[in-house]
Amino acid sequence: MQRVCVIGVTGSGKTTLAKRLAGQLRLDYVEMDSLYWNPHWTPVDPEIFRSRLAGVAAGDAWVTDGNYSRARDILWPRADTFVWLDLPFHVTFMRLVHRTFTRWFQKAELWNGNRESLREHFFSRDSIFLWAINTHPRYRREFPPLLAEQRALGKAVYRLRSAQAVERWTHTACGQSGTRLADCARSI
Repeated sequence: MQRVCVIGVTGSGKTTLAKRLAGQLRLDYVEMDSLYWNPHWTPVDPEIFRSRLAGVAAGDAWVTDGNYSRARDILWPRADTFVWLDLPFHVTFMRLVHRTFTRWFQKAELWNGNRESLREHFFSRDSIFLWAINTHPRYRREFPPLLAEQRALGKAVYRLRSAQAVERWTHTACGQSGTRLADCARSI
């Protein structure tokens, strides 16, 4: 496990898991949102984003978090491991609500000076909550065949469907348990 893509719907815990894996495995951690968002929630030019990702992909050892479809052709061929956090919608949605309000209340800076805006999340077509509602079922349709292709190429693919499965898998992946990785996650 040297080049890991952690994927899943917003609120599933991608960043938390990716940071933890990177720290425990001593790999570089790359938060894809930090490469994508300019100040004032303005997306970076697509070619600049792809160039940044190409630099990441060229590295020998990394963990990324994110689902940018425009990045798949750059990151996925170099990845050796995929971890899909496929938690139930009600779990991810409640986590998202908690995270959003916590960040807003604390005025936490995210990437390039961006902060959570309740106005944007509740009264905008760009609402993170609408994004979560729309992408959860879409990812459940799209990811299985995409990840089956990666498995067919000999890459490790893990689909974790509960917080407990994530915890068990993480302990195993980081060498803290005698359990085999394959026993910690259901197949795609």
